[in-house]
Amino acid sequence: MSRLADRDRERIAALFDRQLELGLHHGAQLAVYVDGEAVLDLAGGVTGPDGEETTRTQRHVLFSSTKPYAAVTLHTLVDEGELSYDDRVVDHWPEFADSGTEKAEITVRQVLSHTAGLTQGEIDERPDLWDDWDACVERIEAMEPVFSPGERPAYHPLTFGWLVGELVRRVAGTPIEDAARERVFEPLGMDDTGIGLRDDEDDDVATLVAFEAFDRCRDPGEGLGDHTEVAAPFNTEAVHRSVIPAATGLGTARDMARFYACLANGGELDGTRLLSAETVAEMTALEAETDADGTLGRPGRFALGFWKGGTTADPYGSLTPEYVFGHAGLGSSVGWADPEANVGFSYVTNGVREGSYEHVARVRQLADAVRVALQ
Repeated sequence: MSRLADRDRERIAALFDRQLELGLHHGAQLAVYVDGEAVLDLAGGVTGPDGEETTRTQRHVLFSSTKPYAAVTLHTLVDEGELSYDDRVVDHWPEFADSGTEKAEITVRQVLSHTAGLTQGEIDERPDLWDDWDACVERIEAMEPVFSPGERPAYHPLTFGWLVGELVRRVAGTPIEDAARERVFEPLGMDDTGIGLRDDEDDDVATLVAFEAFDRCRDPGEGLGDHTEVAAPFNTEAVHRSVIPAATGLGTARDMARFYACLANGGELDGTRLLSAETVAEMTALEAETDADGTLGRPGRFALGFWKGGTTADPYGSLTPEYVFGHAGLGSSVGWADPEANVGFSYVTNGVREGSYEHVARVRQLADAVRVALQ
């Protein structure tokens, strides 16, 4: 019997609908798993300003909520003994750095925990290159760390994806988009999720709208810059077809909640073992934390490919336990796992709101409603 009563489902659905009525976004999806069971799967609104009705299977741009999909693909290789977290990147990708340099000492663990120092560069501002994997990898190979590897946490907005993706390609011999499908999406039945569009897929992705910020009494911080400008390229078919393992995940809340339900349950769901419980424990343990992230300028707690709960900036609820882990994507999406409560949660919208304040506020409302209902 589900721990979420019918009256609680109705209350959460009413809050979900209220956010649409307030105009926080044009369309959205909300999905929740409890004890491995799908207890909520909501969709509402429209796919864009002049769009059609949003369905549960409507794909959305997931932005940085893509990162855990790429990371878990790499974790499956660790689980199989193909590489270790403390391997140097150059051990698997020799062209990554010249021998004897500081960059050559960067480890897989540092890449996954955003402590590698390869935060942002020319590549972040070059959407014209994003559909050329080799060109992107060459830019990564040419980059130099902005601080000594392991010195401090600084979020890697886009470079994280090419770093992890190329490691997967070098170790597995398979492009990241294919490896993620074979190792993560297909085993978990995530039928509406992928990294970039394939040639035989239509571009039916929901239209993103970067909403004007609400008036407020405080400066939310530096962040990644003007969210309207950052979001704009992600409405183009060229970017939808690009493989950016840090940003061009295209999928649904239903699939994302299923992904986190598996991780909340120690790496197993419906009889499918994605990862060993030991690997799940290691990859979700706190690896680095800071009061002022070197890129975002706000508190951060990093595991290996995930953000941990327990900060004033996390989007997992008002009083998030520190053991919760997940990820958010540019003011539009979030997914998280609570292994103690055995909950997988995902909220996905096509409305990009200022991430460190407005987006966190709306997703925390829904996360809190779920947590209260389960108490």
